[in-house]
Amino acid sequence: MDLKQKTVFIDRDGVINVDSHDYIKSPEEFEFLPGVIDAVKMIHDAGYMVIVITNQSGLSRGFYTPETLTAIHKKMTDGVVFGKGKITDIFYCPHLPDDGCDCRKPKPLMILQAAEKYNIDLDASVMVGDNAKDIECARNAGVKYAVLVKSGIGENPEGDCKKRNVNPDSVEDNLLKAAQWIVRSV
Repeated sequence: MDLKQKTVFIDRDGVINVDSHDYIKSPEEFEFLPGVIDAVKMIHDAGYMVIVITNQSGLSRGFYTPETLTAIHKKMTDGVVFGKGKITDIFYCPHLPDDGCDCRKPKPLMILQAAEKYNIDLDASVMVGDNAKDIECARNAGVKYAVLVKSGIGENPEGDCKKRNVNPDSVEDNLLKAAQWIVRSV
């Protein structure tokens, strides 16, 4: 019997780390949001794989190099490991919004690639993001649950979800509250 893995897909900027309109361009600019390390540990301890799904158009814009992005992600994963959690993988789209790629959220390719690579049961999985594109991406990929967090820099993420006609299963203040909801409700 081939058991499928339940997973929590997490957006990066505004969910895991403090976001910036000027992009996170170096490891020094990467700063965890409060409670994130505990949240990832809680999700991991509940038996979920954690995978980061993130748009990173700063690469195409020339704001940072692939090597710098790797260093940023190493700082993130090291911090999570130090807190006894684990991020299994990071999928990112380097393209600009107008490039017409298949991987940029709200398109589902990153989640579908992760699902294939790790034998993920999308019907037992969750996406956590800070904007309507994240919620729409989850719906497009067939992820059963989607949680909107209000820790990003968007003015009105709930209103944006309504405009795009995508409804999160829960709206929480931050990733820690989302993790508590996931462990309690999913």
